[in-house]
Amino acid sequence: MLKQENGDNDTHFRRGLPMVEARDSEALDAEIKLLDEINSRPHFWQRWRGYLKLSGPGWLQSAVTLGAGSAGSSIFAGAVFGYKLLWVQPVAILIGVIMFMAIGHQLLVTRARPYDVFWKKLHPGLALFWGLNVLLASTVWQFPQYSLGTAVLDDVFQVMGMNLPRWIFAAALLVVATKICWSYGKGSRKAVTRFERVLKYFLITMVISFLLVVIRTGVNWGEMFKGFFTFYMPKDVQGITIVLGMIGAAVGVNQTFLYPYTMLARGWGKSHRRLKNFDLSTSMVIPFVLATSFVVIACANTLHIQGIEVKGPVDAAHALEPLVGLTFGRIIFSIGVLSMCITTAVIEMLICGFVLSEMFHFEYHGTAYKLSTMVANVGILGAFYKMPLWLPVLTSSFNLIMMPIAYICFFILQNSKSYLGDEVNKGLKGTIWNSLMIISIIIVSIGATLKILSMLGVL
Repeated sequence: MLKQENGDNDTHFRRGLPMVEARDSEALDAEIKLLDEINSRPHFWQRWRGYLKLSGPGWLQSAVTLGAGSAGSSIFAGAVFGYKLLWVQPVAILIGVIMFMAIGHQLLVTRARPYDVFWKKLHPGLALFWGLNVLLASTVWQFPQYSLGTAVLDDVFQVMGMNLPRWIFAAALLVVATKICWSYGKGSRKAVTRFERVLKYFLITMVISFLLVVIRTGVNWGEMFKGFFTFYMPKDVQGITIVLGMIGAAVGVNQTFLYPYTMLARGWGKSHRRLKNFDLSTSMVIPFVLATSFVVIACANTLHIQGIEVKGPVDAAHALEPLVGLTFGRIIFSIGVLSMCITTAVIEMLICGFVLSEMFHFEYHGTAYKLSTMVANVGILGAFYKMPLWLPVLTSSFNLIMMPIAYICFFILQNSKSYLGDEVNKGLKGTIWNSLMIISIIIVSIGATLKILSMLGVL
């Protein structure tokens, strides 16, 4: 229990999630003993090999961030600018990782539920604004997952000479996403790890699909190196919008809610701190950087060189066909995009379940939890109708405002001795982490400001 200071009533925070501690405590105890053994190994590669088997929450971050937004922004970046914007995605995800390491530190030290912490430690209004923003984002961003997912399935089946009604594809996506999502709420450690493993396989399929297209199209190694390390910045509004879109698609405000709760669902605590850093650095960063970079390179090698304009992933798959062949151009590329849509759709459902469970204080299993996850699937309408133009604009505006606010809130908590006790930032290490967090806040704030100005037509 945290040492209490300044009269703060921190013992009233709700701590942990019962899905592991209450129902599978023996498995959790066994993992902690295994971690102690892994941490004592003399060589880092021996420790990493052990961590790899236990990682999980980082994969979920990759799953939610690799969606329709990442696919679209990466395609446009490669088609319009070639290799020049390869640096954006790695920088964007690293900014997120800095903040997520701080969020993870707070979570593992206190094991307090973040929504409860925002409500009691900061302000109820902040907690509500945060939760409602995340709920709105996870519902609205479900629309493009269904829209793109059904379009991709329709295209793949047309390649095979089959024309099926669009509702069949939408229903299939709904059934698959729901089945995977509800496995998370079964209330055992095996269910949680099985859920993470399924999404990991989807991510691996996605990365391999895009890699095959890159192998088929080839790589200009010199241009690739410059793309990653010269940090080219477009001067025109379209280019700046693409960069901001790539940064915005890398880390969203809903992930600031998802990440700590997925760690609680695994029962992680202080013993998992090294594992947490490894998990973020590998499971979150590597799949995201590989998948988005492969898409940029494939589109740079084909669409950019040929001067082909595309409006989205399906158009890109069609454009690739005469250049790299039917199988690689449409089917393989489309399988990668479809994996993006499914993983993101599943995670958006999970996030809605987390948010509503916290707001209304019901457990993460049973009818109430399942119904709360289904709120996200209002987005199935995206398979049949275009979203009203004002809806994504409104959602993006709120999210862009909330993102730096959420980062600032976690920065305050990271430096709150009454909350973290002896684990608060201090000394040289604390100064370095505070500096990195402040840089992340500034970058996100500038990006949010420019994006809002662009949406208002000022830029």
